[in-house]
Amino acid sequence: MYESGDLRKGLKIEIDGDPYVIVGFQFVKPGKGQALYKCKLKNMISGVQFDRTYRSGEKFNPAALEEQDMEYLYTDGDHYHFMNNSTYDQESMTAEQIGDDIKFLKENTTCSVLLFDGRPIAVSLPNFMELTIVKADPWAKGDTASGSSKPATLETGLEIQVPPFIEEGEMVRIDTRTGQYVERVKK
Repeated sequence: MYESGDLRKGLKIEIDGDPYVIVGFQFVKPGKGQALYKCKLKNMISGVQFDRTYRSGEKFNPAALEEQDMEYLYTDGDHYHFMNNSTYDQESMTAEQIGDDIKFLKENTTCSVLLFDGRPIAVSLPNFMELTIVKADPWAKGDTASGSSKPATLETGLEIQVPPFIEEGEMVRIDTRTGQYVERVKK
């Protein structure tokens, strides 16, 4: 059990059966009366944010969150299927739950899946992914007028900027946090 004095930014609590994360926090001690804890809360399932003020002495339940390594298997329509590496149970998530990470998701990738009461609510990819270039314009030696990068399309459909010497069929390492090219992968 958490008390209102334990509230801080990043703390995950359960309110009315849903997990919330505190994204903003302010402690207010008026000259008269009880201390107030002003929180900006974000629902970890729906993403809805709202402000709420608590008085000192209120109690909160910690959110029943668990993180597990799961392997991305396949997609069928709008559902993305993951398999727990230890129990071999399969879970599915929607595109909205995965968010922008869909652009980097490749079959057989091991991801960290956040579960709330046994239901998947979020996925975290590895910081770096190795993906193959499926489309890149050829580079003419000495062509420096266009700058130091060119567009290239990855096997997942994501378009990124790469150095001009990168060609179709090559594997590159991408930073999933920024979506930028890091280096060419040697085979």
